[in-house]
Amino acid sequence: MQSGFVESFNGRLRDECLNETLFTSPPHARFVLDVWRYDYNHVRPHSKLGGRTPAEKAGKPVRGHAPRQVAITSTDHHVGGGLYL
Repeated sequence: MQSGFVESFNGRLRDECLNETLFTSPPHARFVLDVWRYDYNHVRPHSKLGGRTPAEKAGKPVRGHAPRQVAITSTDHHVGGGLYL
């Protein structure tokens, strides 16, 4: 274990996003990860930051809450596709 912060972050990313999502394409993976990263940095309060988000700590404006689940409609023609959760 090299860094407690990095290990904690990697575990959270894996548990909350990577293990829960079946990515259908690289663009789909980028979109889902961008949504998760926005939520992690701008919506969720972090106990190590005194209940503030990383964006608040850095002084960046917060734009609101990200949805819990994001429906992604595909423009690609995937087998069985159209709507991804």
